[in-house]
Amino acid sequence: MRETKENRVVCAQLDLVWEDKPANFDKARALLDGVEPGSLVLLPEMFPTGFSMNVAAIGEGIPSESERFLSELARERGICLVAGLVTPADDGRGRNEAVVFDPEGKLLGRYCKLHPFTFGGESEHYQRGSEIVTFPWAGFVVAPFICYDLRFPEAFRAAVRRGATLFVVIANWPSRRVNHWVTLLRARAIENQAYVVAVNRCGSDPKLEYPGRSLVIDPQGEILQDAGDSEGCISAAMDPEVVASWRAQFPALQDIRQEFLGGDPSARTIPS
Repeated sequence: MRETKENRVVCAQLDLVWEDKPANFDKARALLDGVEPGSLVLLPEMFPTGFSMNVAAIGEGIPSESERFLSELARERGICLVAGLVTPADDGRGRNEAVVFDPEGKLLGRYCKLHPFTFGGESEHYQRGSEIVTFPWAGFVVAPFICYDLRFPEAFRAAVRRGATLFVVIANWPSRRVNHWVTLLRARAIENQAYVVAVNRCGSDPKLEYPGRSLVIDPQGEILQDAGDSEGCISAAMDPEVVASWRAQFPALQDIRQEFLGGDPSARTIPS
């Protein structure tokens, strides 16, 4: 496949500075220096602050300082940019969101994490989302997810029913469960016959160590790029025809039993 500027994905793996937005803005801007225009670029979950439960201190309105920064960065670099941040919910808690900006700096999508990490206390501080979100990029239908969502395959399947061919996952996934991270990402690619591009943070915060291991995975579950455990970027070329070809060659998605998925069977948009 010929690589073009229009179909590259980039994972920007950061050692986030705890609750320090200006420092993380500077890190992101420096790390993305020289990124190819047209690329789809991922920054981690809650990238301005790290995985903090201190909503009162880190939450922002809409539009926020962080959104203005991301919009400007996307426009300056001419990229499609996905990043995590915190916005206020209507019940006093926060919303752990992924926002998407197009190369002109316009908001393309906003996704709220469906599954706050109850085991870690996130559900006490953050409201759960209620809908799957997709957006177009370079011939793909892209569905964003956040960290703990990865453990719930039904959400990814629901996105496939809406036409998803590329999943992006932004995370603060800890080192103690890094094997789960790698295994589940590969599983989501294999079972949905879709690319998976996942960015995780590295380094540490006051509670946890983080392994990095941002990954690009093809529709058959092969790891194309692995960022290891240090700050930096990985990139890979994406081709929507790879998804279409594999789904046609091995049409497992056509055997989905819709009656076991719930919802409206007519929502199915899986290509033949």
